Amino acid sequence: MTDALAERLAARTLELVDVPSPSREEAPLAAHVLGVLEAGGAAVRDAGDTCVLAGTTARGERPLVLLAGHFDTVPAQGNLPGRLAGGDVHGLGAADMKGALAVMVELALAGAGGAVDVGYVFFGREELPQSESALAPLLEREPGLREADLAIVMEPTDNTLQLGCLGNVNATWTFSGTSGHSARPWLADNALHRAAHGVVALDAVEAVHHEIGGLEYAEVVSVTMLESGVAQNVIPDRAVARVNYRYPPGLGAAEAEARLRGWCGADGTLEIASNAPSGPVPQDNPLVAALRRAGDLAVAPKQAWTPVAEFGVAGVDAVNLGPGDPAQAHTRGEHVSATALAACHRTLEAFLRGG
Repeated sequence: MTDALAERLAARTLELVDVPSPSREEAPLAAHVLGVLEAGGAAVRDAGDTCVLAGTTARGERPLVLLAGHFDTVPAQGNLPGRLAGGDVHGLGAADMKGALAVMVELALAGAGGAVDVGYVFFGREELPQSESALAPLLEREPGLREADLAIVMEPTDNTLQLGCLGNVNATWTFSGTSGHSARPWLADNALHRAAHGVVALDAVEAVHHEIGGLEYAEVVSVTMLESGVAQNVIPDRAVARVNYRYPPGLGAAEAEARLRGWCGADGTLEIASNAPSGPVPQDNPLVAALRRAGDLAVAPKQAWTPVAEFGVAGVDAVNLGPGDPAQAHTRGEHVSATALAACHRTLEAFLRGG
């Protein structure tokens, strides 16, 4: 690498990778980032519950833009410590999302801004179910953040501007029968067979594509697990399927649950385990247009759930933009390109100063 910015960002990313921070164990990384920003003279504070806030955290005369990223990673897969190789940073969380955190830290240290005020939101427990995230409680106890004009959630997008996000329902689908001897199955009622019929019927539900703001989001439902049986010679009296349903922006959480029950209600008993809402598509926000122009960014739908939904619930327009490649997230060989880190930094720097 000959790009000094890319080298600096790669070094910072490696530094952050080498502070392990699996979900619920983010405190050492939060303390490290707090210390780095304090030492660099940035306005920063411990916001509690593994959250760190830097920069401006309440709206003034200028628009307020938040950059947001999570500290936590999935569990390690033999990919710590990190390493630099071939212009990439390799290691746990490099793409999702310590490379993005490195961009945030460097922008905060440089005092980026000019056209807007800038706040930096670091938080924990994003890789867990949304009900355990540290972000929603932070937005509740920090009302100034809810005044922001735009939040940029720096999830891996490979430097593509991704708008909105899908809602995410996880459910348990239980089928009941009567146990019996497998030599005389007519004396029993096979719950696994009942589940098989239900699963096949759900498989027939085709993906529905929704166009919102010129972008296409796919509404999909899947069975991800099926559990049953106690022995090879016993007809099972119970079978449990795990169902995952992704629904588009604009569909409410209650309506989404009703739709899923309509598909599953005739067979078995459906219990909703979690429902993370979809994120709105802020296509009319002028700051989104300015961000797109600043980096000449491609625009795409977010075919997944991200914390833009949590900002949306708090009344804040939010988009997804980060240097990580989504295909690298959660993989054993996870890595992020130093070139991508520098490109993300330059785009955000230009946007924040109004270039």
